[in-house]
Amino acid sequence: MQRLAMDLRMLSRELSLYLEHQVRVGFFGSGVGLSLILGFSVAYACYYLSSIAKKPQLVTGGESFSRFLQDHCPVVTETYYPTVWCWESRGQTLLRPFITSKPPVQYRNELIKTADGGQISLDWFDDDSSKCYMDASTRPTILLLPGLTGTSKESYILHMIHLCEELGYRCVVFNNRGVAGENLLTPRTYCCANTEDLETVIHHIHSLYPSAPFLAAGVSMGGMLLLNYLGRIGSKTPLMAAATFSVGWNTFACSESLEKPLNWLLFNYYLTTCLQSSVNKHRHMFVKQIDMDHVMKAKSIREFDKRFTSVMFGYRTIDDYYTDASPNRRLKSVGIPVLCLNSVDDVFSPSHAIPVETAKQNPNVALVLTSHGGHIGFLEGIWPRQSTYMDRVFKQFVQAMVEHGHELCNM
Repeated sequence: MQRLAMDLRMLSRELSLYLEHQVRVGFFGSGVGLSLILGFSVAYACYYLSSIAKKPQLVTGGESFSRFLQDHCPVVTETYYPTVWCWESRGQTLLRPFITSKPPVQYRNELIKTADGGQISLDWFDDDSSKCYMDASTRPTILLLPGLTGTSKESYILHMIHLCEELGYRCVVFNNRGVAGENLLTPRTYCCANTEDLETVIHHIHSLYPSAPFLAAGVSMGGMLLLNYLGRIGSKTPLMAAATFSVGWNTFACSESLEKPLNWLLFNYYLTTCLQSSVNKHRHMFVKQIDMDHVMKAKSIREFDKRFTSVMFGYRTIDDYYTDASPNRRLKSVGIPVLCLNSVDDVFSPSHAIPVETAKQNPNVALVLTSHGGHIGFLEGIWPRQSTYMDRVFKQFVQAMVEHGHELCNM
């Protein structure tokens, strides 16, 4: 890498000298402009292929899971080529919601009751036209968990459903309380440390289709919630496998990274306003237990969590809540196959907080770590509108588990 950097600096210096000379003798008349463009293009291509496009790091706690993924989910061992003009972490993160398409999906909404008198909104894609699984009772079911303030309308959720439709699977999106337009019936929202609502949803779905293969996939905070659930319940879950994408492994490290000035400006403040907006719609439900005026003055996610989330769920301090919310503490207890895709340049989830050593101790866990991709970015191709690397990992993994998951038991 040092030698490559030295060569690139030397090439840049020589090109600069060459440019100065050609400007003096007539830049455009000599056709040098094209030569310089070609020269820079070659230099950039060399840099991209040697430093940007890389195979992901595959970390598993057992040879069986690693071999299974190499055989049935080969995308996790192939070189990931980030979009050549947008491979930087923040660029990938910011651009994805605007550049990726939003496939049309017709949902069937269901509201289910909770033990405390609340309700949860589920958006179903039944896929009744499935040609591969015509029997609804055995049609594979994929539970999808969106991110922090996300719903079933997020582009990454729509892409997952579109991919599942290609496979003939049924999908159901778990919308956290109060974010999908439904009324909040009790003074309670959601957080990634409390898994009660997720447990309710999983058991509800399984009771409807007990014979169907059942998997789950969580994105960002949805993945944190899913991992905390799996870490608490171990192997005693109806789920046969799960996948997570861009999970924040250590909430303290995530918060610290997002509070750096540029990250605060680009991401933290905006997400804080989204959280404030989501709870302010139900303000009348919280005024007896929470100082909502103080909540609405929060300038960061940490301040919001200190003033609202930690109080809502009865934590003594924000540190107590963040400790309980961090899924790295429970990874060792996960009892079903789980694939976790993260980019090491994700400012939402710093690479130093990714629990590599813990993953090596659990044969059910596989970490797939790319060098680039940002937070829920993973853009690839010249114009990454239809598909991302994350989409391909999702599709191959769920298909592998549905069609070949039994092989893991025999390895």
